Amino acid sequence: MHFHNKYLAEFFGTFWLVLGGCGSAIFAATFAGDAGINIGLVGVSLAFGLTVMTMAYAVGHVSGGHFNPAVSIGLWVGGRFGFAHLIPYIVFQVLGAIGAAFVLQWLVTEAGTTDAVNALNSGAAPSLASNGYDALSPGKYSMQAVVVMEVVMTAFFLIIIMGATDERAPAGFAPIAIGLGLTLIHLISIPVSNTSVNPARSTGPALVSQFFGGNSDGHVDQLPIFWIAPIVGAVIGAIFYRLIVSGSSTDTPRVREQVEVREPRGRDDYRGRDDYRDDYYREPRGQDDYDRDEYRDERY
Repeated sequence: MHFHNKYLAEFFGTFWLVLGGCGSAIFAATFAGDAGINIGLVGVSLAFGLTVMTMAYAVGHVSGGHFNPAVSIGLWVGGRFGFAHLIPYIVFQVLGAIGAAFVLQWLVTEAGTTDAVNALNSGAAPSLASNGYDALSPGKYSMQAVVVMEVVMTAFFLIIIMGATDERAPAGFAPIAIGLGLTLIHLISIPVSNTSVNPARSTGPALVSQFFGGNSDGHVDQLPIFWIAPIVGAVIGAIFYRLIVSGSSTDTPRVREQVEVREPRGRDDYRGRDDYRDDYYREPRGQDDYDRDEYRDERY
């Protein structure tokens, strides 16, 4: 598979994440005010989880379905991802987030009528649901609180991702676990930081809303926190997962094969010497003879 397939998959996956997650916050969280259909905190959280789950099924087999620079870095630290693709993945993830933010900004701009403007989430629309702390936090949480929340949530996100995609985990269910994990993370942390756990998701809306939407609240100035904290959390999560599984056995129990003993009919009828272990034991012929536990019958 060509490298550009992987990079395009990461672009479109991150595009979908920002468009669906941030778009739901802007257009549907408080649709038409209190009298309308409001998906609220639960709906927005579920929207973010669904974007990751659907794209993981759609293109995860192409690129691995990271859609998040912190996840890519965490998987690299965890030994699941090569450094050669790390920088291109991050570049295309950020470009995907910026592309989705442009679409959201255009849609917000097109809300020209009073009814259309009133239907928007007035708190999320100007900043395109950007992340923030202090006055820019939905709950006015401090920078310290936001940093702790982002580090902890991203660390657990990496543990979920690495555990769900482990070769010993049930096959085919990883996107569901990861999507629901991201949903839970948003349910917990939207009031604190508007939930990042994803530097690309933070970068796209903040840049586009400030430089193309006229938003001057200062979300871009706070972007470094939403790069540093998720990356630190991802590295911690990857290290902890490796510690968790380091003592677990990767070997499946050996089952002694029951072999029917019969006379071979020809030279090609013999079984390979390593195909089974004989069930009987004989006294060794000398001190250097076969070990009791490692003796292999040489008749077949």
